[in-house]
Amino acid sequence: MLEQQLLTFALLGVEWVLWLLVALSLICVAIAVERVIVHALDRTEKASLHQSLAAFFAEGDAGKLLTALKGMKGVEARVLAAGVEAAEKGGTDAADAAMAGHVTFEKLKMERGLIVIGTVGSNAPFIGLFGTVLGIIQAFHELSLETDEAAANVMSGISEALVATAVGLMVAIPAVVLYNYFQRRNKEVVGRLESTGHLLVSRLSSGSDRAQNNG
Repeated sequence: MLEQQLLTFALLGVEWVLWLLVALSLICVAIAVERVIVHALDRTEKASLHQSLAAFFAEGDAGKLLTALKGMKGVEARVLAAGVEAAEKGGTDAADAAMAGHVTFEKLKMERGLIVIGTVGSNAPFIGLFGTVLGIIQAFHELSLETDEAAANVMSGISEALVATAVGLMVAIPAVVLYNYFQRRNKEVVGRLESTGHLLVSRLSSGSDRAQNNG
């Protein structure tokens, strides 16, 4: 009974597997486009940020820096603003902890949807291979019927089945490339945030020490 049910499933053929691969590829493209748009809209203008940070490192005016950061958009401005605000209330340790927490939160936001692309990239070849196996089973089942057209159907069925493996690779390769690209980009953003945050905390700490010595 179970064997017959499994055979019935196998004889569905390869077409539904091909449609599944097409759907997965479209999902990956949609996620990639959404990630590109989000990253573009959530980018802090480098010139304004560098100018504000340079002024802060030279003058040490945290209030002026905070005002400038709040006037900017983007992940870098949000993380640094959180650090300056925390420093005003709890010192440099609080600033360091606040920025670390914001970096982790922003990293999770940047990685949203990438698990889907990564999963498709690693499993699409196996899905294609599964479709090929189903196609071959269907082809040999038709051969067992011993009809005049059986041999021709077998060759045609096997060639169609092999298409599933090719399509699986065609879906997997771009998905892996996209996954690696976004992961690399996210690491660069996080690294830049952590580096700038450490410099900011260092300057806040030196300013605090100078104020205590003057006092």
